[in-house]
Amino acid sequence: MHCVFGNPFRSVTFSPSWRTPTGGALASQMYESRDFSAMPILADALQDAGCDSADVLDHCRGPGPHVRGCRVVDLVPGKE
Repeated sequence: MHCVFGNPFRSVTFSPSWRTPTGGALASQMYESRDFSAMPILADALQDAGCDSADVLDHCRGPGPHVRGCRVVDLVPGKE
C-alpha cells in the first residue's frame, strides 16, 4: 500500500527539477516491464538530479515490494 499511496501523514513534494531524461527513462522502463529491480538506480538518478527527500530516496532503495502504480515511478515522468 505504501508503494502506491505513500504515507498519508507525510506528504512528499516532488520537485520538477528532479525530472531528468535518465530518471524518466528508468521509470518508464520499470512501469512498462513491471520489473522494479532498478529502483535503487532510480534513487541514484534522483539524487544526482538534486533530490534530497529521504522519503523518496529511502522508498526507492527499500526492499519493496514495488508495483505498477508506485508513487515515485509515477511522479518521475510527471504522472499524478
